[in-house]
Amino acid sequence: MSVPKVVIVGRPNVGKSSLFNWLAGRRVAIVDDQPGVTRDRVSYLMSEDDRFFEIVDTGGIGIIDDDSLTEEINSQIEFAIESADLILFVVDARSGLMGLDDEVAKRLRYLSTPIICVANKTDRPLLDSQADEFYKLGRGKVIKVSTIANRNRDELLEMIVDRLPEIDPDAESEEPVEPELKIAIVGRRNVGKSTFVNTVAKAERMIVSEVAGTTRDSVDVRYELDGKVFIAIDTPGLRKRKSVRTNVDFYSLHRAQRSIRRADVVLMFFDAKSRVSRVDKQLCQYIAENHKPCVLVVNKWDLMAGHMPTEKWVLYLRDEFQSLWHTPIAFITGQTGKNVKTLLNHCQMLYKQTKERVTTGELNRLVRRAVERHPPPIYKNRRPKIFYATQAGVEPPTIVIFCSNPKAFAPQYRRYLLGILRDQLSFGEVPIKLYLQKRNNE
Repeated sequence: MSVPKVVIVGRPNVGKSSLFNWLAGRRVAIVDDQPGVTRDRVSYLMSEDDRFFEIVDTGGIGIIDDDSLTEEINSQIEFAIESADLILFVVDARSGLMGLDDEVAKRLRYLSTPIICVANKTDRPLLDSQADEFYKLGRGKVIKVSTIANRNRDELLEMIVDRLPEIDPDAESEEPVEPELKIAIVGRRNVGKSTFVNTVAKAERMIVSEVAGTTRDSVDVRYELDGKVFIAIDTPGLRKRKSVRTNVDFYSLHRAQRSIRRADVVLMFFDAKSRVSRVDKQLCQYIAENHKPCVLVVNKWDLMAGHMPTEKWVLYLRDEFQSLWHTPIAFITGQTGKNVKTLLNHCQMLYKQTKERVTTGELNRLVRRAVERHPPPIYKNRRPKIFYATQAGVEPPTIVIFCSNPKAFAPQYRRYLLGILRDQLSFGEVPIKLYLQKRNNE
């Protein structure tokens, strides 16, 4: 059976995203006093009392979006409600019953889906009687909770589990399939990341707009390819650090960086019509610092095909990102899906490379030949020696070379050794950690 979905709905600023993070036990969704921060559906897989379910955060019902995305936000909410197995109708105990709460209640009235009315911000028992007015909404028992005071979380989770669909006795297991790999899609604003995710998921999973900065949260989207399950992480479009003025921009930046850290492979998106920017260079530097396998993806190539050869863009990217000369480059059209399947297959191959191991014998023969062909330069009247090498780990492949004096090997010679390893070993397209360590005589 599919994993049940528990969808959180309510008017703006009742604490839906706070409730989402509180239940998840981690900061997944952006929380801010500014109304309308949440636009896309943000989901998180949970397990409680041996039951798996997915909680889904949605935008505020009745919000008037500043970027004229109200219709798109409502479509995302409607889709979430239609796919829900259980709905958490969130209200604000401090501000009391408002007209927009009645509008939300009317929208949910004729649904057959079970609904729990959650009176959030009931920070202390004295507010319980004030929260009782929400019984007028006709949603049955009102559970009073507080994400700030950590009040009644266990009781709410118990109610959720009790109202989940019954387990099919013929089903072999309710536990969801673990994804093969997680792919983070990053880049500056308006390069087509959300369109790409919708194409991969074969659904309008993300809001797509010409408005820069439409996506604010990092959103995990599960999809299937050739019978395997993957996760595509859509990230907010980044801007220059000096332009990060609001809390939303700040949290978007950190969500994108966290997505890079937890991804298995990163797709760095570029717009085929635009030149490389400082933001692009900062992102690539962050990807390199975290030793993540990466593909440089030139999107919207249909707009340039016939006007510019791919070789020109390749040379341009190689010149701009000289430290990523080993990184593969892909040309796609995310809107139509051209070359997308090939790109995703290549991501699987890159992830496989990060898990490759080489025997110590093969590695030492390779290093010995490299030293014989090009010995290390003299350092303080002595030629430094390399004794042996070994692979210490994977994801990324980590090579340790034991030598007489690590300081004697200049950066140029380290790059030479790294180049030899890339050319001759089976993980040439992914980052390699290379350490030179002084041999312990004992």
